[in-house]
Amino acid sequence: MISKVSSIVAALCALVAAGSWTAPAQAQTTEVKDKPPMYSYVANWAIPRAGWPEFEKGNATTQKVLDKAVAAGVLVGYGDDVNLVHQPDGYTHDNWWSSMSMAGLLNTLDEIHKAGSAGTAPLVNATKHGDSLYVTRFYNWHAGSWKGAYSHAAVFKLKPDAGNDAVASLSKNVFVPLLEKLLADGTVVEYEVDVEAIHTEAPGTFVVFYITPTAEGIDKVNAALRENGKKNSLIGPAVDSMVDYSAHRDYLSRANATFK
Repeated sequence: MISKVSSIVAALCALVAAGSWTAPAQAQTTEVKDKPPMYSYVANWAIPRAGWPEFEKGNATTQKVLDKAVAAGVLVGYGDDVNLVHQPDGYTHDNWWSSMSMAGLLNTLDEIHKAGSAGTAPLVNATKHGDSLYVTRFYNWHAGSWKGAYSHAAVFKLKPDAGNDAVASLSKNVFVPLLEKLLADGTVVEYEVDVEAIHTEAPGTFVVFYITPTAEGIDKVNAALRENGKKNSLIGPAVDSMVDYSAHRDYLSRANATFK
């Protein structure tokens, strides 16, 4: 992932926590409010390289189930990712789907199992597998489908004294105003700020996620983050006040995604 992007985002986080953030006037024209919760199920896989083509073929069966769920209004989106920055013990692929209810996620999971997708050879032969279930109240997207896009996830852990409303404050004052501008000009086609709905990681973890249709979009997001940082000279002194850097991780993937 882009470490420079992540460090700038972390600095912005720290500034809000320190109580020193004043949103730019243009970002205050529209009040950012919590949206109804959106839930996402993510199935992560470590697939041996020889099994990658078969994994991609298996996605076709899963996609039929997901398309049906979107058409029925059970899901609002779905997709899959191939990791671009590999680690020795890391995941290589994932499948995900999103719904406005937990039931929507779990009923879709049942349908995927019934279709036999989970029993295909690439998944059976995976060297590692893990699932995550997230919830967000800060998100937006453009309807449509994208193939060969790029997904970027920056994972952070708050310090113990960050406050219970820290993620909401960050989202309302920092992430959403910036990402909405990037969504409006087409740089990104979807974004969300997630926390775990089912905690498989330590509490305080949150994820800033976006999808951009082109590689150039990564550079545009980088530039927007840098420009945002330059506009407030208090960011530097506040860098270390909120985020535990030792727990920070980044993920960059090639992505296929569909949103209703």
